[in-house]
Amino acid sequence: MTVRDGRAVAVVDVGAVERNCARLAAELQAGARLCAVVKADGYGHGAAECGRAALAGGATWLAVAAAAEAAELRAEFADVPLLTMGALTDEELGAALDARSEVAVWKLSHLERTAAHGEQRGLRPRVHVKYDTGMGRLGERDGDAVLAVVEAAAADQRLELAGFWTHFATADDRDSDFFDRQLERFAALVERVRAEHPDVLVHAANSAATLRDPAAHFDMVRCGVAIYGLDPFGADPYEQRLRPALELRSYVADVKRFDVGDSAGYGRRWRAPVETFVGVLPIGYGDGVRRALANNADVLVDGHRVPLVGMVSMDNITVELGPATQVSPGATATVIGAQGDERILCEEMARRLDTINYEVTCGISKRVPRVYVRSA
Repeated sequence: MTVRDGRAVAVVDVGAVERNCARLAAELQAGARLCAVVKADGYGHGAAECGRAALAGGATWLAVAAAAEAAELRAEFADVPLLTMGALTDEELGAALDARSEVAVWKLSHLERTAAHGEQRGLRPRVHVKYDTGMGRLGERDGDAVLAVVEAAAADQRLELAGFWTHFATADDRDSDFFDRQLERFAALVERVRAEHPDVLVHAANSAATLRDPAAHFDMVRCGVAIYGLDPFGADPYEQRLRPALELRSYVADVKRFDVGDSAGYGRRWRAPVETFVGVLPIGYGDGVRRALANNADVLVDGHRVPLVGMVSMDNITVELGPATQVSPGATATVIGAQGDERILCEEMARRLDTINYEVTCGISKRVPRVYVRSA
């Protein structure tokens, strides 16, 4: 990247997405399908582009959270099975069905509402009944009540019972046995549902559960973070044989000589302890570099780590280049990604922020253009 390419860019390697999906698909128990979760604009990577790469890598389904996301995807993918997993208002439900998306239900009232919308459109909506086995969000908690929803969906000729599903709360915590309790609770009802409805699609596993326990694969897994090369366990994606798909780059717009005590940024949160050089990068929290990274991050410049110093502002950050530097304006600066033998992973940034890796990618703003490449 040079100064001519713009102030900041997110480079997304769709080849990495494709290979990550192929690696995940190869992990699945016989017959299980891979659903690529591309909600929130593909976790900040680009939903359509990453969805296309995921399908090339072996995914056969796509999933989103919102009706508007379903509509956008359907415009790109005419015939791919699509699941909208989130809660829907009446207007959103209609939009999801217009996009020929399958939808989540967990109450008898949801069935009636969905059937009515389907009748208005001359459609027979396909519904996935959600069992809350311990996440404590959407879904019916009571086993008998959720079975009643399953049976009502199957009996209503205006609907098609398509799926039975749950979501794990602690699959990414290898020390937690709550995952095992959720899986046991779900599997017990799966046996009863399959006895009456052998064609229902059973799915539970997110990325972490997919890599953690084949018993959670059932008929389909729903992978989000892993397809983008983010480690679902928050450590190192390379240890999971995943390749990060996104790099966030800027450039050095200026290099300034600092005397002892000279400060950089709002509030003078950093002052030069020695004579040194400081580089100014035209990227900031308006682009997704969080303010909490002030004096708390590294950036790669000329293949070396340099510390981010001073407050992160909306449009700029500053990095210390040292008392002697060969860096000149126009040099590439990598906020997330690799230069030479050095790399800064989303997982590192997340640890510094006390958050998760995919909040980092979701936080890269629309102001940053996404550029798509395909590595060999």
